[in-house]
Amino acid sequence: MQLRVVSDQPWDVPADVLAVPFVGEPTFDGVIAEIDKRAGGELTALAAFGELKAERYGSVVTAAGQLRAGRLLAIGAGDADSITRQVVVRIGSAIERRLAGRTVKSLAIWLGELGDRIDGGAAAVGEMLARGVVEGEFEPASIYRDGLKSAPPALDELILIASAADVAAVKRAAERGQVIGEGANVARRLANRAANDVTPEVLAGEARAIAERHGLHIDVLDPKRATELGMGMFLAVGRGSANPPRMIVLRSGEEGAKDAAGRRLAMVGKGVCFDSGGISIKSADRMEEMKMDKTGACTVIAAIATVARLAPGTPLLAIAPAVENMPGPHSARPGDVVKAMNGKTVDIINTDAEGRLILGDAMCYAEKLGATHLVDIATLTGAVARALGDQMTGAFGTPQVWYDSLTAAAERAGERYWQLPMIEEYRSDLDSWYADFINTGSAEGGLIKSALFLREFATVPWIHLDIAGTAYFRKKTTYAPAGATGVAHATLVELALAGAR
Repeated sequence: MQLRVVSDQPWDVPADVLAVPFVGEPTFDGVIAEIDKRAGGELTALAAFGELKAERYGSVVTAAGQLRAGRLLAIGAGDADSITRQVVVRIGSAIERRLAGRTVKSLAIWLGELGDRIDGGAAAVGEMLARGVVEGEFEPASIYRDGLKSAPPALDELILIASAADVAAVKRAAERGQVIGEGANVARRLANRAANDVTPEVLAGEARAIAERHGLHIDVLDPKRATELGMGMFLAVGRGSANPPRMIVLRSGEEGAKDAAGRRLAMVGKGVCFDSGGISIKSADRMEEMKMDKTGACTVIAAIATVARLAPGTPLLAIAPAVENMPGPHSARPGDVVKAMNGKTVDIINTDAEGRLILGDAMCYAEKLGATHLVDIATLTGAVARALGDQMTGAFGTPQVWYDSLTAAAERAGERYWQLPMIEEYRSDLDSWYADFINTGSAEGGLIKSALFLREFATVPWIHLDIAGTAYFRKKTTYAPAGATGVAHATLVELALAGAR
């Protein structure tokens, strides 16, 4: 998709569709009044009819009259005081998805008042809108079906109309947003693919292809090498499946190098390509969603590639432990005791608490490779979804100064996280008669206990992101389809780019 930024007035820009965001209740003054006049009063008539409302992401498509565009799309941005970067991303996505099934090759979007509502002004709006349009193009239903007529249009050109703004600055920012959006869609496509399509070995192959495209170093550990390294938890989860596990390691920059912030950052993503629960088998209800349990791995694989596109050579690691958690003759059993890579022993009480096991060994390996800072991302617990729903990611971190770095990255990315406490009194609930600790405690405070378990495998500054609630939507919205959301990809990219030279 070609991206252009122009300083023209919106009525002078030729395009198949001109999209006009409006803030608050529809009012017709200034530029919007002129757009409405040239469109033959269509917007005024639709507002009077009750079709054009202040509802956020609500939109109408109407005739363009004397405008140079073929059609006019008006979309609500909602209340001015609550417009955020995330809202602007979603406006871009909602515009693109509103055009699903239509023949649209060129789309123009007027930035309008949005630049007055978020930090960064018009440049930030350009970045978020471009990213949103790209993310809005993604349609998971097209992965296994050709010629899907209801898909959002594949644009040849996106034109951002930045009247009275620094066009060059908006263009640079929009190009950045386009790259980040494309990376999120890589993660979403991988996450949405079926378990019979993406095994641990296939995921490793996809990572290898991505590495080759973006000049990344890749190493894939098979069970033999994992055994030699003492990855007892990782192997315990993967041994029940006929598809053997793979520990995928991607590296940007020179071996051992640190970034401009003095960090050797490692992103670790849970890659359970299918999670049946193992011997502690899940109920059949919604088990088909467990192909999504690899979303963390897909996210870190995509994120390191995005960083490589935006700041080549930035020192960074992405580690994706990939397994299938299946019942079988060699599966781990409740009561099995295994030894982690750091020498600690774990009593496996529940084989469905498997994500923390593979993450623990992957975190240890990241430190062995020289990581000075860790962030892990995982669809880890149902508890986080029950607590925070599908709009807010639960997060833990220590020390606080490291977690604050995530907060700053999230603000730039336009994503939401809620920091949860590490309550030391709950650690005793993980005590075991036979081992150093068990892999899951009682249900009360289970979300916090999962983080306390993971903390046992980090000796450097560490952040844990539980995306079990936000990784995918069960039903479509005006700005996203059902399926993987790409959550946290942009935040991880921003966190890594904070150390780019």
